[in-house]
Amino acid sequence: MATEYGHEDGFGQGCGRPTGFRDGYGRDAGLRDGYGRDAGLRDGYGRDAGLRDGYGRGHRLPAGLRAPFEGRSWREFGYVLLGLPVGILLFTYAVTMVSLGMGLLVTFVGIPVLALALAGCRGLGALERTRARALLGLEVAAPEPLRTRGDGFMAWVGALLKSGASWRTLLYAVVQFPWSVFSFCVALPLWTCGWALLTYPLWFWVFPMYVGQGGLQLYGDEHHRVYLDNPFEIGLTALVGLLFTMATPWIVRALTQMDRLMVHGLLGPTRLSARVVELESDRGVVVDTAAADLRRIERDLHDGAQARLVNLAMDLGLAKEKLAEDPRAAARMVDEAHGEVKTALQELRDLARGIHPAVLTDRGLDAALSSVATRCAVPVQVDVDLTERPAPAIEGIAYFTVSELLQNVSKHARATWATVDVWRVEDRLMVQVMDNGVGGADAARGSGLGGLAGRVDAVDGILLVDSPAGGPTRVTAELPWRGERTLR
Repeated sequence: MATEYGHEDGFGQGCGRPTGFRDGYGRDAGLRDGYGRDAGLRDGYGRDAGLRDGYGRGHRLPAGLRAPFEGRSWREFGYVLLGLPVGILLFTYAVTMVSLGMGLLVTFVGIPVLALALAGCRGLGALERTRARALLGLEVAAPEPLRTRGDGFMAWVGALLKSGASWRTLLYAVVQFPWSVFSFCVALPLWTCGWALLTYPLWFWVFPMYVGQGGLQLYGDEHHRVYLDNPFEIGLTALVGLLFTMATPWIVRALTQMDRLMVHGLLGPTRLSARVVELESDRGVVVDTAAADLRRIERDLHDGAQARLVNLAMDLGLAKEKLAEDPRAAARMVDEAHGEVKTALQELRDLARGIHPAVLTDRGLDAALSSVATRCAVPVQVDVDLTERPAPAIEGIAYFTVSELLQNVSKHARATWATVDVWRVEDRLMVQVMDNGVGGADAARGSGLGGLAGRVDAVDGILLVDSPAGGPTRVTAELPWRGERTLR
């Protein structure tokens, strides 16, 4: 099972540990995938791919011959056919409403009419995204929502008129119509002629029986006419039809590429707005993570060190009372209090290490991760290959990611060894933890991977999990590199 958590446009490449011959991303060269396994012609489940379909069955026909019979080709053809009536509807609505609004601009009514035109275009744009998703398999997110300043109808009108997404949808309604006419006029004749000529041997008998001519008329004037009526001509017609039928799906697919570009570019969010939404989401994750950390620290202090210090104060009070009448008992109670002080100090050190360990600040990731490895239940080999230190925030996330992953190894993996590798690939900090345990790690089962993915995602990173049943498990965190200072 291979799972990816984080941004879709993250750094999901270059996660193999650099050994031997390396490519430009620091990975092993040759026919290997991102996890160092032989790639070759294999599918996502490690089986030989070759000419196989989505169910692992071998295809007997090449792609060019399969295209006319594939569901994708028919869905794309249906998209082109529906494009014409949809284009007429969009164009008619947009031109009518905008013309009406522009004509009424001399009065106050024109501005609300323009706003209604834009609102209607946004609604029709949502239907177009749904049509593209259903027939083209194109996933396009909704554009940025309206940002109204204040309440009321006029605030809504102002937000619509200032919304770039609304005007892009209006532009789509205008330009989609001529393209839909062109696509319809190309696709429908090619598709119908191709299948009609391909099946001509099955229906040519209609002409002599019902039309009164030898076959399909190829040429004719008042003196001479040519019919396709002998076996050779019938077979040649079918061959031409086969060529048309084989080529038409690819032509239709090329036509739908323009539709994909228009839907994605005019009906979806801009890169900037998508980035703003993403950063707002990440900011929420950071705030929630910080609040959860504060609650954890408060709970640890209340249940741990604070409780021990309260008991220590009570024990010292009792020892003070017994000091005069029973010095030996008082001394024994003072010794017990001394042990409590040591335990409380150790708990406070552990708590401080959970906030930000001093060894990480003073000596960097190599020493800090080696310290974490010594507390793991299995032997851990640590390899940190960095010539510079990343920014403290990135360094801290890398540290806590490895710390939690090694805790998972100790608690759940039933492994006998683990490795920790840290290296830099261009503008990315790569952190990889591998163990030979039972595998099957899944964020949905509460293994802590979901929280790790959120923490990594909050800084524009990505978490890659490869944990097939039976192991081994390999978890790779790719973090953006933000340099701090050169190592000495």
